[in-house]
Amino acid sequence: MSETQAQQKFVYDFTEGNKDLKDLLGGKGANLAEMTNLGLPVPPGFTITTDACRVYLESGEEPLALRDEVTAHLEALEATMGKKLGQADNPLLVSVRSGAKFSMPGMMDTVLNIGLSDASVAGLAAQAGDERFAWDSYRRLIQMFGKTVLGVDGDLFEEALDEAKQAKGVTVDVDLDAADLKRLVTRFKEIVARETGRDFPQQPREQMDLAVRAVFDSWNGERAKLYRRQERIPGDLGTAVNICSMVFGNLGPDSGTGVAFTRDPASGQQGVYGDYLQNAQGEDVVAGIRNTVPLADLEQIDKASYDQLMQIMETLETHYKDLCDIEFTIERGKLWMLQTRVGKRTAGAAFRIATQLVDQGLIDEAEALQRVTGGQLAQLMFPRFDEAAATELLGRGIAASPGAAVGKAVFDSYTAVKWSRSGERVILIRRETNPDDLNGMIAAEGILTSRGGKTSHAAVVARGMGKTCVCGAEELEVDTKQRRMTVADGSVIEEGDLISIDGSTGKVYRGEVPVVPSPVVEYFEGRMHAGADDADELVKAVHRIMAYADRVRRLRVRANADNAEDAGRARRFGAQGIGLCRTEHMFLGERREMVERLILADTDEERDEALGALLPLQKADFVELFEAMDGLPVTVRLLDPPLHEFLPDITELSVRVALAEARKDGNENDLRLLQAVHKLHEQNPMLGLRGVRLGLVIPGLFAMQVRAIAEAAAERRNANGDPRAEIMIPLVGTVQELEIVREEAEQVIAEVEQARGVDLKLTLGTMIELPRAALTAGQIAESADFFSFGTNDLTQTVWGFSRDDVEASFFTAYLEKGIFGVSPFETIDRDGVGSLVRSAAQAGRATRPDLKLGVCGEHGGDPESVHFFHEVGLDYVSCSPFRIPVARLEAGRAATRSSGSDSR
Repeated sequence: MSETQAQQKFVYDFTEGNKDLKDLLGGKGANLAEMTNLGLPVPPGFTITTDACRVYLESGEEPLALRDEVTAHLEALEATMGKKLGQADNPLLVSVRSGAKFSMPGMMDTVLNIGLSDASVAGLAAQAGDERFAWDSYRRLIQMFGKTVLGVDGDLFEEALDEAKQAKGVTVDVDLDAADLKRLVTRFKEIVARETGRDFPQQPREQMDLAVRAVFDSWNGERAKLYRRQERIPGDLGTAVNICSMVFGNLGPDSGTGVAFTRDPASGQQGVYGDYLQNAQGEDVVAGIRNTVPLADLEQIDKASYDQLMQIMETLETHYKDLCDIEFTIERGKLWMLQTRVGKRTAGAAFRIATQLVDQGLIDEAEALQRVTGGQLAQLMFPRFDEAAATELLGRGIAASPGAAVGKAVFDSYTAVKWSRSGERVILIRRETNPDDLNGMIAAEGILTSRGGKTSHAAVVARGMGKTCVCGAEELEVDTKQRRMTVADGSVIEEGDLISIDGSTGKVYRGEVPVVPSPVVEYFEGRMHAGADDADELVKAVHRIMAYADRVRRLRVRANADNAEDAGRARRFGAQGIGLCRTEHMFLGERREMVERLILADTDEERDEALGALLPLQKADFVELFEAMDGLPVTVRLLDPPLHEFLPDITELSVRVALAEARKDGNENDLRLLQAVHKLHEQNPMLGLRGVRLGLVIPGLFAMQVRAIAEAAAERRNANGDPRAEIMIPLVGTVQELEIVREEAEQVIAEVEQARGVDLKLTLGTMIELPRAALTAGQIAESADFFSFGTNDLTQTVWGFSRDDVEASFFTAYLEKGIFGVSPFETIDRDGVGSLVRSAAQAGRATRPDLKLGVCGEHGGDPESVHFFHEVGLDYVSCSPFRIPVARLEAGRAATRSSGSDSR
């Protein structure tokens, strides 16, 4: 044992921790300790730390000190409870639960009733005065332990349970009596012996130790790794293990178990939300095995427990200053709290709850801003079903997670993943989901279950992922073996049939239902006003938080837009200028032939004629753009893509020329085009003749574009407009390239200013998109008024990735192997690409302190990347128009987080 291990404390009693120790005790353990400190009724227990898990994962063995520490805490627990673990005549039973820092549905399921054995089951029956309860608890232990600890296929236990119910002629497990359950225990033990080659362990301490080790192992299980990749949770955190004395909800009708929320996690509305199940234990509620009753019904079932629960819920929400998710058990009229955490919620609920808590004085606006994310805002901008459309309603369930999802019906996770990878949209349909369905849930557009409620596994996980979900659609009969769903009228939905599910209403439709824009998009478009009396409550909440984000953010947000229409939408969405106008997009369609003539020009006269034809068209484009963005900066990137993109496909053109020659009616222009295509053909055109290289190789090309920009700006100035054009030279690798183009551009601008009698105040800068440009940024800044980081190409060149090729070929494997947690084209690679951005920004500003710095790659609209750009001191981010609100929100979150606001 190392000296460090000897000094470490690996086990904490619930009385020793608090909610701020999530790194050490996991979220579950930290919150159990916090509730204990608050004096709430928590069954006694202790937590094994994440430190112990990390030692186990690194060495393959538990820390040597762990066993003795667990023994000491177990003995203290036994003394408190007045009975020993597994004691024959009066057994102490415990639950073993995983509990990482972040809630992770992919982790090991809870194992209840550890300590029961052939020797102690009769003692439990005698103490409880209920033989049926004891045998029910024992069969649950073997079932849970067999599946989660010993790795037995859970369906084998479910099939045996179904057979027992069929033999008895009943449909629910509570109708099985003690004799039935005793026979079921024997059957379950036979399954364990057959499937594992060993008998079910009868020693209570062995049961507990094996369960603890299974929790540690589950950290690196496939489900857990999949969920961590999905949620971007670090892989080295480890999990804590919570060992808690058992309380029983399956002791009869005066007992039960439930899940409660202090507010509706789907809508954010205040009230009593949750599910309760009488005579049930542990996971029965969230598993959706039996349909629950609404939490409000508990008031009639057990008013004293209900009133106490309401008081506790108010205490917890006030203490945590947030929506709380609570698990509880009632044992013969006594209420016990088994867990609380800050609850997962839908995107709409997140915005509503944040503003409600501000109004209640529990949090300030800065904290409210930290309670929502750009990802949630993006979800709110997705379309919703058109209520006026003709629809065929199949059934209705519980609206568990909002959204409008359309896809082909599939009945297992494997098919969901397989079809989605082939480009199909799918809806995963199950009776109820379990953690094994996680990969299918990720792949699906939405989830539909015939059992369960708002607190079922499907609902909780779907809300966490932002997936549309409808649960508990009881009138729909799901047959996963036959891969079909039967509707109440007898009609059938087969696998592959198209259905639509509405997570906001719980309705399920046949076929594809048309969609309409979300109210949040209508608000950003200016067609819905947050101040109106009839304004949507969600829109009001979004407006309040966006207004605060705009007040506090330092980063400005611009748009990537190439035409007046996109510029107009960007401005409505809050853009503060255009950070990237890609002029190559202006040369497509009918203008392509003009570019062909430019490429085919053999003489200066032909080239000047081609450029002369393009000039007025370019100018008109820029006039429209400057008018749409009047008073705001517009960064125009000069022509960037490889020339071959403006020429016909080499194979198609070769065939055309060959056929024409065979018919002896060859087209002279086609022949010249083919020669040009061959001449310009490149093995790797993205690293060839493009960007600044084009401007240097084709005389007059960049000069024509600069003249068009300058004349358009002059025209707008003479029309009393306020054009603020910035000219960006792309793909610069050395300051000499920039100096040559800048000198030519300044000459053209001066000519236009003199001819029009105006001072245009145009600035010239460059796009930093090559590693060499980043490494020599100090030199390049000598000839640049601004830098705009082109992080798409910079990522390609830093990694040596061709984006069009690698994302389809091996990125999936790289993500699965954990080489990176998220695509570097989606979120900026801080260590590599980010390091170059940081150093280039510092070097550029060292040369030119007033150097304007921005980013125009799609990273400019990615929430995590926006925080990085704030940290390194950029002036603005630029992204596609639809992502502008997300960037605005995240820029505000970055500013309040960096200023010291507490963020969860």
